[in-house]
Amino acid sequence: MDQLVRQQIIDLIKREVVPAVGCTEPVAVALCVAKATELLGQVPDKIELSLSGNIIKNAMGVGIPGTGMIGLPIAVALGALVGKSEYSLEVLRDVTPEAVEAGKRYISEGRISVALEPNAPSNLHIDVRVGGDGHSARVIISGAHTNFILMEKDGVLVFEKVESDIGIESGTSADPELNMRMVYDFATTAPIQEISFILESKRLNLAAAEHALAGNYGHCLGSTVRHFGEKFFGDTPVAHAITLTSAACDARMGGALVPVMSNSGSGNQGITATMPVVSYAMDINASEEDTIRALVLSHLTSIYIKQSLGRLSALCGCVVASTGATSGLVYLMGGGYEQVCDAVKNMVANLTGMICDGAKPSCSMKISSGVSTAMMSAMLAMQGFAVTSAEGIISDDVDETVHNLTSIGRDSMQATDKLVLKIMTCK
Repeated sequence: MDQLVRQQIIDLIKREVVPAVGCTEPVAVALCVAKATELLGQVPDKIELSLSGNIIKNAMGVGIPGTGMIGLPIAVALGALVGKSEYSLEVLRDVTPEAVEAGKRYISEGRISVALEPNAPSNLHIDVRVGGDGHSARVIISGAHTNFILMEKDGVLVFEKVESDIGIESGTSADPELNMRMVYDFATTAPIQEISFILESKRLNLAAAEHALAGNYGHCLGSTVRHFGEKFFGDTPVAHAITLTSAACDARMGGALVPVMSNSGSGNQGITATMPVVSYAMDINASEEDTIRALVLSHLTSIYIKQSLGRLSALCGCVVASTGATSGLVYLMGGGYEQVCDAVKNMVANLTGMICDGAKPSCSMKISSGVSTAMMSAMLAMQGFAVTSAEGIISDDVDETVHNLTSIGRDSMQATDKLVLKIMTCK
C-alpha cells in the first residue's frame, strides 16, 4: 500500500479512535458549554441550549460520570462549573463530589433551558448560548462531537468554520475513501510499529470492564454473566466476550468516572469494536502482533461503515461495531479476506434494523447481542458459509452489502428515529 495512503489511514484512525469519559452525546454538550463559558469569561447566569433530536435521545437516560445522576442538566451544569474544553471528550474528568453538589444547586436555580432544534443541519447539532453580567457568548458544535463551527462573544463573530459543510457528518477532504479490501490490506500489511498505538484501546476498555466487574454499574450484565451464566453459556469464548464487552458498557452507561476508547464518536462502539477481539485473543493466547492487527481491522471496519452511515442515526451503533469485531475475530481464527467478507455479510443479514433508542444502561444488552452474532458470523464464515445475494439485502459484493446497510440506517429509518424520540419524550 502506498505510504501516503497508509499515513492518511493512520491519521483517520487516530482521529476517530480517541478516549472519552462518559456517553459522548451529553459529553459533547458539556464540551460546548465549557467552551462557551470560557469565551464568556465567567460562570454563566443562564444557559440556553438548542439541540438536534439525536443529541436529546442519547442524553436522556444515560449516567453522567462521577455524579450518580442521569441526563443533560447535570452534564450542562458541570460543563459550566468544572469543564475544560482542552480535555475534549474527557471534558468532565475533573468532576468531584463538591462539583456535583454545586451542579445540583445550579440546576435547582432554573438557570438551564433545553429546546429541540427541529431543523438542525445535522443529526449531531449543539447550539449553546450563555449570558452573565450583561455579556453573552454562543458556541455551536455540529457534524461531529468535537467539531466547533461557530463562536461569538457579545454578538461579535470570533470563529466560524466556513469551509466546513456541516451536513457532512464526519471526515475531511484528506481522508481516503475506504472499501473493505483497503481496510483488510492496511490492517494485515501495515508495519506493526505504525499501528501498535491501537493497543491503547485494549488497555482502556479492558480496565473499564474490570472496573465494572468489581463494582455495581448499570444492569450489571457483565458480572451477571460472569458469576451466574456458566449454567447457560458455559465457560466459553462467547461467554468471556459477552462478559467483558457488556461490563465495559455497564461502567460507561452507569456513570463510572473512567475513560474508554471510543470509535467514530461513540464509546459503546469503541468498546464493541475492541473487547470481543481482546477477549478472544486472550482466550487463544494470540501474539501481540495478531492482536494489534485484529484490533486495527475491527476498528477500521467500523470507521469504514460509519463513513456512509453518519455519526448518529436510528440504527444502533452496535450493529456497526460488532461488524467490525467479526472481522477481527475472523483474522484471529486464521481467516483471510474472503472469510472476512463472508462474516460481514452474515452480520448485515442478521442485525440490520436494530434501533437506537438512546444511550442508557440497557445498551449492554444490545451490545451483547452484537457480540454473540459477531462470533456466530465469524464461525460460519470460517466453515465456508455466508448469506447469499438471493437472501434479503445481501449483495454479492461486500461493499454493496455495507452500503445497503448504511442506506437503510441513514435514509429509510429517519421516520423510525422521529417516532422513537416522540415515544421517549412523551412517556
